[in-house]
Formats: sequence, structure tokens, C-alpha cells
Amino acid sequence: MKMMLDEGSRLKTIINIIVLSAALYGVTTRNVDVREATIFESLLMDTLAPLQRGVSSIHDRVVSAVDHYILNVQASKENIQLKRDVDELRNQLFSMNQITKENERLKKLLRFGENIKRKKILAQIVGWDASSDFRVLRINKGASDGIKLQSTVVTSQGVVGYIYRMTDHFADILTILDPINRVDVLIDRTRSNGILEGFSGWKCLMKYVTRTDPVKLNDMVVTSGLGNIYPKGLKVGLVSKVERESYGITQYIEVEPSVDFSKLEEVVVLVADNDSKKRLEWKALDDSEAD
Repeated sequence: MKMMLDEGSRLKTIINIIVLSAALYGVTTRNVDVREATIFESLLMDTLAPLQRGVSSIHDRVVSAVDHYILNVQASKENIQLKRDVDELRNQLFSMNQITKENERLKKLLRFGENIKRKKILAQIVGWDASSDFRVLRINKGASDGIKLQSTVVTSQGVVGYIYRMTDHFADILTILDPINRVDVLIDRTRSNGILEGFSGWKCLMKYVTRTDPVKLNDMVVTSGLGNIYPKGLKVGLVSKVERESYGITQYIEVEPSVDFSKLEEVVVLVADNDSKKRLEWKALDDSEAD
């Protein structure tokens, strides 16, 4: 029985080998059927080939157009965003430049008042009387900030005026351009005294200077320190016109302020400690009475 099973297995193996060999031989000896196309096949190929080429070309163009459109849309979006970024950077740069300029102006203001023994309060110009050629200015500081009436207002260029009206948060400056603001001044070179008053335009008149005083053009006019409002030695302006008549005892002197009121943005308010001054005066009186 066992011998019959072994002989069956050998026979099956031999048959499988013969079938596999025949299949391999058929593959290696297979010939490709090469023939010419029929008339119908030629007509069909000649008709469809241009259509296929056209369809392929249109497909390529459509794909290319879509790709270009998508790229253009994306590029347009990127350009818009880049423009926004550039505008924002420009605004930031402009703001930084403005802050830098403002800091420089404030530094000059602070350096200008280093030797003045008064409390200094920085303030910004927020308004002016449009009917008075900048003769009255308004600042953004008031009584709650320590401002006091008749406090001197200056810039690094010179004297602006003094505080003549205020509220808790704002104050008005009567500038030296106003005719009712009389400033006791002197010519720095000759030490000639006079009274400065506002005049037409943005100029002032220096009055009560004797005709014999040798005042010249471009002489510096400074505060004399009299009147208990303006400290001594502050710049006021330059002599711009001098006329001496053959009669009279005084001469006509025009002064151009050293402060450019058309470009005024920040000022320094010089607040005097009147209380301490009064205490010193009372102390001096008490000492004299004690002696």
C-alpha cells in the first residue's frame, strides 16, 4: 500500500514538471502579431489623432492657466499683505522719528532751565486764540499739576509769556506778543533798560530807551529780572529795527522774538516757590527787628 502511494506522488511531480516546461517554452517562442492597419483602423487613427492632440493641448493650456491664475491670486494676496506690512513699518518708523524729535526738544528744554532755581513743569500746546495771532496759548497742565498764576513760560529759544488764567487741568499763556503783556527787559550789550510790548504781526516794541543809548541791529534783548515774574537773563529776542528821531528823548526799537511761535509745541513752566520766598522775607524782617 505504501509503495503505491510513493509511485503516485512521483507521477504527479513528473506531470507538473512537464506542464511547467511546456508553458515556459511557449512564452519564449511566442511571436508578436505584426501587421498593417486596416483601412478602417487607419481612418479612425487619422481622425482621432488630431482630436486627441487638440484635447491634450487644451488640457495642458487649461491646467497651465489654472496654475497661473492660482499663482497670480496667491501673489496678489502676498503683495497686498506686503504692502500692508510696509505701510505699518513706515507708520512705526514715522512714530519713532516723531518720538525721537520730541525727546530731543524736551532735552533741550530741560537743559535750558538747568540754572534756573524754579520748579519746572513740561507742558504741550493744545490750543490758541485764532483771532489774536498766537498771542494767547493754551497748555495741557493746570493747578492740579502744580501750575501757579504768573508763572513764567519759556522754551529753549527764549521767553514765551506767563500764566494769566487756569483751571485744574489747563492753563492759558499771555505771550510777549500781546500788547498788554509788558516785560521789563534790557539790551544785553549796553545794559539799556526798557519795556517790551507786543506789536503788529509777530514782533514787539522796546519802549523808553533813551535816544543816546547806542543800540544796534541784532543786539540781544534779555529779561532784567524786575517785576517778580520773569527771572533775570532769559532771552527775549533780537533788535530788528532802530530809528532815532532828531527830536524826543527816546528811540523807536523793534524786537523780533527769539521764540518761533508758529512752530511752538512744548513749553516749560517755571513755578516759583512764593511761600518759601515769603518765609525768607518775614525771617529777614524778624531778624532786623530783633537787632
